[in-house]
Amino acid sequence: MFARTERLLLRPGWAEDAPALARAIGDEAIVRNLASAPWPYGEAEAAAFLSAPQDPLLPTFLLFRRTDGAPELVGACGFARTPGGAIEIGYWIARAHWGQGYAVEAGRQLIEIARTLELGRLEAGHFIDNPASGRVLEKLGFSPTGRTAPRHSCARGGAQLCRLFTLDLGCEEQVLAA
Repeated sequence: MFARTERLLLRPGWAEDAPALARAIGDEAIVRNLASAPWPYGEAEAAAFLSAPQDPLLPTFLLFRRTDGAPELVGACGFARTPGGAIEIGYWIARAHWGQGYAVEAGRQLIEIARTLELGRLEAGHFIDNPASGRVLEKLGFSPTGRTAPRHSCARGGAQLCRLFTLDLGCEEQVLAA
């Protein structure tokens, strides 16, 4: 699956993306806010991520800034299962591109894809020491649930408190096998 926004191309990652992916995500300030990315993160970790089986009903995307030349990798986003089995969105943006609205732009596209997949509801969360991610979720229309829960972070080496959000998409939910 591919998607385009005003400034971004969302596409699956390919093996040849490993060097660019490792450069973009290889920043502890990014990786520590993700659940499953290890630290340190290099080309071997990028290659392993890119070669891992993907659920076609829960796609993940690399985010490329569209330019007059070669597209530039600025982050990633996608869908995954929460520990409880619900469908959540996740995203990260390379530090050089923070504050430029790419997470919100990609998130809006993920929400449209979720509607196309007839998902009735999305969940999301952010570690409590990453309030910028919470602001992204609020801009996307997610509502805080008022709950926090421990979520694992590979890079941090254990569970951290995560603030939880939800978004009702207003459509009858299609059941996707876990």
